[in-house]
Amino acid sequence: MPERRRNGLPAYQKIQRAIRQRIEAKQLKPGDAVSSERELARIHNVSLMTARHALATLEREGVVERRRGAGTFVAPPRIQFNKLMSYTEQMASRGLAAHSKVISSAVLDNEPEIAARLSLSASSHLFMLERVRQAADEPFALETCYLPADEFPALAGGTLERGSLFMTLEREYGIELAYADEEIDSTAADLRTAELLAVTRGTPLLRIRQLLFTSKGKACMYVVGLYRSGRHTLLIRRFR
Repeated sequence: MPERRRNGLPAYQKIQRAIRQRIEAKQLKPGDAVSSERELARIHNVSLMTARHALATLEREGVVERRRGAGTFVAPPRIQFNKLMSYTEQMASRGLAAHSKVISSAVLDNEPEIAARLSLSASSHLFMLERVRQAADEPFALETCYLPADEFPALAGGTLERGSLFMTLEREYGIELAYADEEIDSTAADLRTAELLAVTRGTPLLRIRQLLFTSKGKACMYVVGLYRSGRHTLLIRRFR
């Protein structure tokens, strides 16, 4: 049964691996056309059904997207929110380099609601960092982070255009991030957010509010992220 296993892999997985390797090598980029089912069947010497199964599985995983009457194309990368990862780590898992554009940063002293979430007094100083998160030459999210300014004094003078805030906390402050409590809902892009994310005003966005905790159970950061919903997949595993 030559189509079932070649070099230890089922034939459809061999096709998937070849496509993934071309994407990772940037020979195929988001929006580029992928070989048709018939072309893949010919190239890999498999049946049309096997080639169709390979593309269907990649589509379910968000690697490619099918456009009726047009063909199959490399999909814009998506983030899967099933593990506590920094944006940099999430993009790396998709074979992409993450970039950030700092929109604003400041030390605030009049954010009692956010201070309360961090178990701080209402008058506490908070360091605020607002960034547009980018990958594949397009904006993915507008993210605003709040941290206790007194506990992380060097952040106000640092630059985080590149690199991970998670890694900064872990390496420079010895913080061990353990888990996050999240609130997830939807919202509409206002004019400013729409301009920053290159969408039209009123576009539905995925809003994720995260309260991050250290391994000692202490709240250390509050994050509000506004995500282009078409670029993200939320995976939930349910047990019985």
